[in-house]
Formats: sequence, C-alpha cells, structure tokens
Amino acid sequence: MRIVLLGAPGAGKGTQAKRLAETFDMLHLSSGDIHRAEKASGSTLGKTLARYMDAGQLVPDDVVVDVMAKAISDPKASRGLLLDGFPRTEPQAQALDAQLAELGAPLDKVAVIDVSAEAVVERICGRRSCPKCGAIYHLKFLKPAVEGVCDKCGYKGQFVQRADDTEAVVRQRLEAYRAQTAPLIDYYKKTSPDKVMVFDGNKAPDDVTRDMVAVLNKA
Repeated sequence: MRIVLLGAPGAGKGTQAKRLAETFDMLHLSSGDIHRAEKASGSTLGKTLARYMDAGQLVPDDVVVDVMAKAISDPKASRGLLLDGFPRTEPQAQALDAQLAELGAPLDKVAVIDVSAEAVVERICGRRSCPKCGAIYHLKFLKPAVEGVCDKCGYKGQFVQRADDTEAVVRQRLEAYRAQTAPLIDYYKKTSPDKVMVFDGNKAPDDVTRDMVAVLNKA
C-alpha cells in the first residue's frame, strides 16, 4: 500500500504516520527527517539542500523532488510506503505521480486529516518541553505526573515553549499551508477522486487512528 498523508501543521500527521506505518508494515518517509539526514550526509544534494535550509529559505520544488525521489527508490518501499510532508505543492505531486508510475507502483490512497484552525492553535501553543532532556508535554493534553517535574529525567522547574509555537507564528504557518499545500486536496480529488479519504482530526488521536485503520483495512 502506498499512501500520501496530508494535513495542516498540528493535525497529528506525525503521530498517525508512525502508527499506520507500524500497523501496515510500511516504510514511513517524513520529508523533514529525510531533508535533515540528506543535509547531514554531506552529499552534493545535501549541500544544495543546506544552502536553502541554513538561510531559512523555501527549498525549490526541483531540489525537494530530487531528495524525495532518492528516498522513495529505497528497496524497503516495495513493502509499502507512507509519505508524510511530501508532496507539498502541485508540481511535487505531479513529480511523485510520474516517479511512482515509472516504478509501476501508483498511489493507493491520499489520507487527509481535517482539523480546525482553533484546534491547531490550541495544540501547538500549549506544547512545552523539558529544558534538560527535551521531553514534550502539553498544558492541557499531556501533563507530567507531578506538576513541574519531568517524568523522564526528573528535572524540576519551568518547562519551555519553542519560539515558533506562539499563536502568531502558528497562524502564519496555517496561512502558508492553506495557500500552498491545501490545494493538493483538490488536485487529488480531480486526478484520483476514488483514492481520497478525509478524516476528522478534531477527534482524540486514538479515535483518529481507529478511523484510519478501519478504512484502510477495507481498502
């Protein structure tokens, strides 16, 4: 099975991708992880990628496609593939379709996690991390067993909020998603209407997982 997972920042793509990959024994390819690994490799492609990432610039579609094409060609992808964070634009989606067609392994499903903007803001802005070990918590959804004490390392004190987890930054990211990536849903509805599945991401993570697994089992 080959799946593209779409959803706004904070929709829970990372959580669901890991769960689905384990359940269906698929290779989970996270574009963020792959970009960082390619950059760290020091390859020619990695150095090109680093120029944009280090400058805080948007990586051009052709570079993104080259990086992801290399990852998708991994023999492990033959058992199943789950793409998280790629494609992000229509040209990237077209390039992906072309590559998979060349491999004789077209997409089976496009899973969309639909979540409200307010839910995203609440989820992301409420995140906090332990300054000592980096463990992640949430002011509402994932509190430590003892307030102010890290469950993992025992640190006592104030947990910290990432600079890009503020409401202003989150809403900017949502606008960027709506402008750049959300149109991919329409792209896939036009090119592969029978493959698009939409799930309610406002539900609890476990409920979303159950919904997705149930539908994919039928597929």
